[in-house]
Amino acid sequence: TTQKVSKEIRQPNIVFIMTDDHDQKALSAYSDRLLETPNLDRIAAEGAIFTNSFVSNSICGPSRAVMLTGKHSHLNRKVNNSQAFDGTQATFPKLLQQAGYQTAMVGKWHLKGEPTGFDYWNILPGQGVCYNPDFIEMGVSKQHTGYVTNLTTDFALEWLEKRDTEKPFCLLLHHKAPHRVWEPDTAHLKEFADKTYPLPDNFFDTYEGREAAGRSKMSIATEDMDLVYDLKLEDAQIVSRFANAANSRHTERMNERQKQRWKDHYQPIVKDFLNTKPTGKELAVWKFQRYMRDYLACVRSVDENVGRVLDYLKAQGLEENTIVVYRSISRMIIHIPHFLRVFR
Repeated sequence: TTQKVSKEIRQPNIVFIMTDDHDQKALSAYSDRLLETPNLDRIAAEGAIFTNSFVSNSICGPSRAVMLTGKHSHLNRKVNNSQAFDGTQATFPKLLQQAGYQTAMVGKWHLKGEPTGFDYWNILPGQGVCYNPDFIEMGVSKQHTGYVTNLTTDFALEWLEKRDTEKPFCLLLHHKAPHRVWEPDTAHLKEFADKTYPLPDNFFDTYEGREAAGRSKMSIATEDMDLVYDLKLEDAQIVSRFANAANSRHTERMNERQKQRWKDHYQPIVKDFLNTKPTGKELAVWKFQRYMRDYLACVRSVDENVGRVLDYLKAQGLEENTIVVYRSISRMIIHIPHFLRVFR
């Protein structure tokens, strides 16, 4: 006999979470060498994890355009970050709207122009900033107090609370983190301060026979990792190679309480650096350790805020009918909800 399905098959909700520059080595579902990411691991444990994935265009804006349109960059005409995205073309949120979904875009947009295909949007202008950032909500810009990863999640959860519960939803929740220049939540500044990380085997790569890679200007071991702009050594004795990385630029939007936490953390680091004055390979290793500590602190905030979203879905009885996707440019983890496991 054929067993009848007692529950009505409903259109699944979709939560698409995207970060910027989150490497798989900093996600413990892939490797726990660097840190634990228990909330992101929940998605992997309950669904599928990609171990062999590819990206058609890894630059920030073009990658987002590919995701929205399902088309290669030469077809969606967004081939670099300087071009504006053509919002008149078909995107998957528009198709979902036609299918009866309510759609929302919250966080980093980075496609120039206003989002289309969304019933609600609240986005960072350009790259956005980490501390007390501006958000543009449905065309109106306003500065908010707080840390960008927390605020992005706050606004996403607020929209979920206010949505029409009679309709399925698709929420695009896009974080700025852990994009350069790796400015952590002040609550996490000291979490990784005492940890030391193993150098990659190719850390001092000579790029022999790989001229293009050698010219990419992305090596931590060289001046490309800037002491002021990237590593927060704000002192008159330290000169940045970036003209716009003036001292205190990192803290220019902070309130006094935030600035004090920043100073308590970074000033001793600056003092120690000026006392020891590392050079050569010793300097390169020092840069690597500083970078890792700030980068992983940013990832910590991402993991915590993903946990907030997953907890909300569970508390509202939505997790069994919601597809959760986590992606960072070229890496993706997919949560497959219960009803898909039953009927696939």
